[in-house]
Amino acid sequence: MIPVILSGGSGTRLWPVSRSRFPKQFCELFEESLFNLTLKRAQQIGTPWVVTSKNLRDLTLMSMRQFGFSDQNCIFEPQAKNTAPAISYLVALMMAKGMGEEVVVMLPADHLIGNEDQFKRVLSLAEKEAHKGCVVTLGIKPSYAETGYGYIETEPSKSTTEQGISAFSVKKFHEKPNAETAEKFLKDKNYNWNAGIFVFKISAMAKLLETHQPEMWTNSKQVQLDQFNIESIFEHYRNISIDYAIMEKLDSSNLKCIPCDIDWSDVGSWDAVAKILEFTQSPTKKIEVKAKNNYIHPLKDKTYALVDVNDIVVVDTKDALLIAKKGSSQDVKEVVDKLKIASPSVAQEHVFENRPWGRFEVLRDENHYKSKVIHVLPKAQISYQSHAKREEHWFITRGDGEVILDDKTIKVSSGSYVKIPLGAKHRIRNTGNETIEFIEVQMGTYFGEDDIVRYQDDYKRH
Repeated sequence: MIPVILSGGSGTRLWPVSRSRFPKQFCELFEESLFNLTLKRAQQIGTPWVVTSKNLRDLTLMSMRQFGFSDQNCIFEPQAKNTAPAISYLVALMMAKGMGEEVVVMLPADHLIGNEDQFKRVLSLAEKEAHKGCVVTLGIKPSYAETGYGYIETEPSKSTTEQGISAFSVKKFHEKPNAETAEKFLKDKNYNWNAGIFVFKISAMAKLLETHQPEMWTNSKQVQLDQFNIESIFEHYRNISIDYAIMEKLDSSNLKCIPCDIDWSDVGSWDAVAKILEFTQSPTKKIEVKAKNNYIHPLKDKTYALVDVNDIVVVDTKDALLIAKKGSSQDVKEVVDKLKIASPSVAQEHVFENRPWGRFEVLRDENHYKSKVIHVLPKAQISYQSHAKREEHWFITRGDGEVILDDKTIKVSSGSYVKIPLGAKHRIRNTGNETIEFIEVQMGTYFGEDDIVRYQDDYKRH
């Protein structure tokens, strides 16, 4: 079975930690990022593929290379067109590679699964059903009346059972219900949350796409093995989910659902995060007086005091603070919508950025200078580049490496200083076994990240 990680979405409900250029799947909410946790889960199934946005290329490649996975197994969508085009393009590419008899499992990149062993048992049955030509979707047994999820209704009389796990024929998909309907669904054991996890054989999905979405499939079949024409293909896709495009058009003979209890969460809000983490907080970091049932997502080395307030969520980052009443954190999306107009940068990016070679964090950003702390991973190097509007001053604080300055090599280590004149070609290379750290001070007339001319880059950026 081939695991395919779908890594789209912006995670707006987890702002200010999640932002459009650093979405929730890459946020280290649980010591590791959700994307890395999904990669670990996927590698126990097989060699993973990833379908994601081209805007998340650097973040994706950094994680993939950390686990030793090939860049060749990545599809970088030039436009966000929802799940049906993503899956259609993937299926067409795999068919072109002669992988039609393979079974794939589509895994969202931003979900948590606590019971990995049960998950593997569920996938074992799902794979067998997929080899019969069925599309299999995993249903999560509801633990409460949730109005934020879609539901899958099954037919109890039509099932296949193995080791106490059953695959039922699907009767109907239901959109997100109102509170009254959600209560009815909870009482009826034939309704399960739609987790967005699908299992199918590549050739079977190809036939379904050809039947139910012929225009989309004809477009997808133009795929080239090197993905050179991906932009023109995506340009002609319409925006539609796989549920609307395929799932809701299938009958009970070729669509199955396996209800399961795998300790699943889509981590869709700060309320969801609080339920998972609120009992792990250090009492020295959160001091409460006449206060209870509060959750704080803190900054490192910062203490928080709460007086006479109950049931709130506090999320602190270096440039933004969120305070919300528990039960209302879904409305954070409205905050982000307003920020996109009033202060777009705070909705889109952090003061830090990850790169395939490491990361940097902005320390100060003034009219006359900008400073950063930059970390370059062992054996990695930044692109060979120059700037038209600024000079740079590098102060090495940790590690060993070399600076290439106008084709001359300068050895550097802790305590070294290098001046990068305006227009000079330059790069730093980490030659050691630990991360190299340096402080960069920029001086000039413009300090934007787009003032870069690249002459050579290991990561094929322009």
